[in-house]
Amino acid sequence: MQIIKTAVAAALATLALSASAMTPIQDAELSTVSGQDGVSIAANLNIKIDSFVYTDTDVVDANGLGGGSVSFNGIKINGLIAASIDILSRNSFLQAAGAAGVTNPGTFYNAASGGDVVQIAIPADVQVAAGKLLNVSVDSIKMGNSTASYGSMAMNQIDLRGTQVWIWAH
Repeated sequence: MQIIKTAVAAALATLALSASAMTPIQDAELSTVSGQDGVSIAANLNIKIDSFVYTDTDVVDANGLGGGSVSFNGIKINGLIAASIDILSRNSFLQAAGAAGVTNPGTFYNAASGGDVVQIAIPADVQVAAGKLLNVSVDSIKMGNSTASYGSMAMNQIDLRGTQVWIWAH
């Protein structure tokens, strides 16, 4: 009886191993396979930058000109952004570039022999709640070491939908 159990166990193990073995697939067969491609990324940004300072390093001349600085303080960026990442073939890229208004891609991409291109896109049809697009604000703008501010600034509802970025090797 033990011999029969061992033989059955060996047969089942052999079947299991052969069932999970990987087999090569020919190009003709592979062309009939379909599936999902690409990656999607979404973010709710909440970025805070203490300050951005521009400093003029020129020496102050006889007229008192040169030197000084300006600082942008309390910078905030917030809002929703969603993007997809896809691989485009040469022909798909040339089509996308043409649709974007590129009249001569040969000035930066070899249209005859160029390879695949990575496309990062913010889809034009992404639905975002009212008031949730990107916003950038600066709490104060100051000159030099002054504590007085020229005021603040804001860029509201920055809509990046429809933006495309392409990356490729060359």
